[in-house]
Amino acid sequence: MTLPAKNLLAEEASPYLQQHSGNPVHWRAWSPASLAEAKALERPILLSVGYAACHWCHVMAHESFENDDVAAVMNRMFVNIKVDREERPDIDQIYMAALSAMGEQGGWPLTMFLTPDGKPFWGGTYFPREARYGRAGFVQVLEAVDKAWREKKESVNQSADGLTTHVEARLAGSHAKAVLDRDTLATLANSIDDMIDRDLGGLRGAPKFPNAPFMQTLWLSWLRDGATAHRDAVLLSLEKMLAGGIYDHVSGGLSRYSTDAEWLVPHFEKMLYDNAQLIRLCNWAFAATGNELFRIRIEETTDWLLREMRVDGGAFAASLDADSEGEEGLFYTWSRDEIETALGDESALFFQYFTLSGPHGWEGKPIIHQTEAQQTQSVANRDRLIPLREKLLAAREQRVRPGRDGKILTDWNGLVIAALTEAGRAVKRIDWIEAAEQAFAAIAGAGRDDRLPHSMLGARKLFPALSSDYAAMANAAISLFEATGTSSYAEQAGQFIAQLDQWHSDENNTGYYLTASDSSDVPIRIRGDVDEAIPSASGQIIEAMVRLSSLSGDLELQEKTWKVAEHAAGRAAHQAYGQAGIVNACALALEPLKLVLVDSPENPGLVPVANRNPDPRRIDTIVPVGAATNLPMLPGGVLPPTTKPGAWLCTGQVCLPVITDAEELERRLRRG
Repeated sequence: MTLPAKNLLAEEASPYLQQHSGNPVHWRAWSPASLAEAKALERPILLSVGYAACHWCHVMAHESFENDDVAAVMNRMFVNIKVDREERPDIDQIYMAALSAMGEQGGWPLTMFLTPDGKPFWGGTYFPREARYGRAGFVQVLEAVDKAWREKKESVNQSADGLTTHVEARLAGSHAKAVLDRDTLATLANSIDDMIDRDLGGLRGAPKFPNAPFMQTLWLSWLRDGATAHRDAVLLSLEKMLAGGIYDHVSGGLSRYSTDAEWLVPHFEKMLYDNAQLIRLCNWAFAATGNELFRIRIEETTDWLLREMRVDGGAFAASLDADSEGEEGLFYTWSRDEIETALGDESALFFQYFTLSGPHGWEGKPIIHQTEAQQTQSVANRDRLIPLREKLLAAREQRVRPGRDGKILTDWNGLVIAALTEAGRAVKRIDWIEAAEQAFAAIAGAGRDDRLPHSMLGARKLFPALSSDYAAMANAAISLFEATGTSSYAEQAGQFIAQLDQWHSDENNTGYYLTASDSSDVPIRIRGDVDEAIPSASGQIIEAMVRLSSLSGDLELQEKTWKVAEHAAGRAAHQAYGQAGIVNACALALEPLKLVLVDSPENPGLVPVANRNPDPRRIDTIVPVGAATNLPMLPGGVLPPTTKPGAWLCTGQVCLPVITDAEELERRLRRG
């Protein structure tokens, strides 16, 4: 079969694909029909993968995909397929792994050339239209690939077969299970600590990413083993990035990464997942230190999420673009004159607490950031600065806004729901928990045949969900149960795990595939073991199973969780990078913490202590004094008495004696 000789993206739900629907390139979405067309025409596939907020994706689109001459070459030589990596992370991970196996640096846009049956044989990332930056021009690349395909087809196919076999072994293969032990977390934490920039936070060098999975490894190391250097590395990294230009000091929220080592010049796109993880890390940091900086940044970032990222129904959009009016960062940057015009006589006060910098090589307007002293002063004098931020925000709202990718991604929303719920508990913001409940209801209610969608945009839904979607929503449901005590959330978490078992389990029940068993358009069914900016699907699954089995006391689920964790650890041992999510989750499986609280709903004394001392290792169950039904089981099948307040803190199958004093519970929950 062959599809119409025109661009076919106009009917796609993805805003990223919609951005390319007016290109003269005859784009197709990834589908069985598109793959069949390549086979029918015996043409190689040009696969272009990106996302709506990606700056260099826009550059390559403007230079090449909007150009009639370039498009004519693409249309003559290739079947051209466009993929939104956020809609299809399974496709993206396969071909990104292929690029890595070629020894090339990954990134987006991802440009890969495939045989007609979808096997990769060559690729790269951004290609300029004309040769520059030490890169060949895009048309030169297209002509060279076409020549190789026509004249050396047998060799190209052999290369593609070998590359596909390598990728399959890496992303879908099995390895002997590993015995879970405490040393794995410590070893990884020490190796991460060796890479930390002791002056500027984060990993040494540039660009700098927040890297939440690494930060969690260090935090767990401190909580478990008392490695204060690891705690301090996280705190330093947070403080530095929250003072830098990577943080939006006008409206809150973090950009995806900084291009320099000082956290100063960001790539200005703002991703939902980064900010979910920032809230969670800041929540832990605030509990551990009492430093108001972290609480303030949680509030600012949550305010931004609720103001700018919520869509109809209460769930959250995927991202904001880096560019507006064709210029990166234009919406977020300020000249001194613009600040003075917006603030008038109060501008002098602003410059006491904030700095404008235009570093070497940066062509845009200056970027707002803070020195260490300014950050400390701004926390102490926050009330003086709120009116200034409001005036700047109002002035900025008059500008042309960056594009918003309004699609709802289930797994990213699960991360936000959990983060808002945990932070809402810690700082007594019931409205945040209610917002999290709304988002949860919007996604859980969008299912079909008891299955979640992976992505939604208005009435359009992309089925089936990925394993990461069920895992993130299970974790979100458990966090909501901890906060509200509503048993239906715990039941929904169990249903999500059941869906994982039905559609994603491997042949031996030792783990899960990222893509569902009835997804017919993936060349390789991968596991989802490797972290990206968020923990891997496998890491999130193990975390959800640990938490649910700890909550329920289900011994069969505990045994299954242990089996899945051992096999994931075995596979992670063969990865060169990206295994922190699995290691972190296996650390939770080794020593799960369970806290059962019996307390007065009207005048609680113990629950507030648990709320303000969050611990990623711990699951909390709250029971009203006098309750007689739905009681949580303590290890060993013991039911807690509910005649008076008390707290039972358990590690694995061992519980401390009941704690009735709030100060004693505080001491037990805090790491000194």
